[in-house]
Amino acid sequence: MGHTSQRTAIVLVTSLFFLWALAHNLNPILIPHLRKALQLNDARSALVDSAFFIAYFVMARPAGAFMKRFGYRRGIVGGLLLFAFGAFLFWPAATLRSYPFFLGALFIIASGLTFLETAANPYVSVLGDPATAPRRLNFAQAFNGLGAALAAFFGGRFILSGTAPTPAQMQAMDPAALDAWLTGEALAVRIPYLVIGLVVLAAAILFMRAHLPEIEEHESASGQRDTRAWQRLKLGVVAQFCYVGAQVGVASFFIRFAGHVAGTGEKDAAYLLSIGLLLFMAGRFIGTALLRWIGAPALLAFCALLNIALVVAAVLLDGYASVIALLGVELCMSIMFPTIFSLSIHGLGGDTKLGSSLLVMSIVGGAIVPPIMGAISDRYGLQPAYLVPLVCFVIVLLFAKTMRKSARVRE
Repeated sequence: MGHTSQRTAIVLVTSLFFLWALAHNLNPILIPHLRKALQLNDARSALVDSAFFIAYFVMARPAGAFMKRFGYRRGIVGGLLLFAFGAFLFWPAATLRSYPFFLGALFIIASGLTFLETAANPYVSVLGDPATAPRRLNFAQAFNGLGAALAAFFGGRFILSGTAPTPAQMQAMDPAALDAWLTGEALAVRIPYLVIGLVVLAAAILFMRAHLPEIEEHESASGQRDTRAWQRLKLGVVAQFCYVGAQVGVASFFIRFAGHVAGTGEKDAAYLLSIGLLLFMAGRFIGTALLRWIGAPALLAFCALLNIALVVAAVLLDGYASVIALLGVELCMSIMFPTIFSLSIHGLGGDTKLGSSLLVMSIVGGAIVPPIMGAISDRYGLQPAYLVPLVCFVIVLLFAKTMRKSARVRE
């Protein structure tokens, strides 16, 4: 089989963005589901997210080193095989009703996703004209939104049963009947994750057979690292840490925020959040189009400025005006991850894979910013807690302005 064309390679790699969004966005379904099925408290059920983010932090450097040695295609295949293996482990975890087993399976899935993100983000960036890299990456990342929307819909449809007896009702149940009900709840995850595992395994076989063009990443002529490129990367890691923290924080507290400022019921607030996720997906496509005419640093700076204004409005206003401001934040956030990523790895040459793994490690911001928001919320109220994402967007704005200056110097 000859080499896969560049366009086919981009289509294949873009499918990965959809697959990892599917896994990520099943977690908000798994948290309440396992809480009920395994009779956990809130703190223990939240370990679902911890298992994910810790895997990104632990595995990103090994993934980058693996790809530097063996190339992108083998990295992608390895990531897909880990992902599939973790999904298949849900079957014995559910059968045994073992929470540590579930967390281990989630860690393995997220380890696989770390390989996929460490490979796919830079691969889309460097596969083609460097000048249009932010546009290509924004387009590929738009399929995250599609994966997110489908995960929420199918997870709710096939995993959640809709029955949630109170602790008093559970105590009143016959022990055998209670055990049978809990077993049924736990087993509900087996078929969905088996299907995901089989789809991901099929994708791995497809990538094994495809001869993807390997990207040559040359060192600079002097053999020295480009210090300016490394400076950009360091700033990018900080900006990406802040952005991911803000993205997770804004969404994590949205349902409670809507109830607090506008008296919105949980179901209606969740419906509003799904509209926010659709706006997020739309923003990626709009951003891809705008990048034809607007430079990536300028668009990033504009979106960061808009988000600063919108978060200020969300903190100061009341009622639905405040909620609408946060929906606007979802729209304006959409281009940030791929744009920061592509600007940060520009000019790294032979260090692109290493730079990519450092940027993927910065996703751990999603595990750190929300607890800070929670602590502020407990002490001062929910609206002041949104000052934390505000600070994050200020840091993204400073990064964008630095990238604009850097681009002018290169010109």
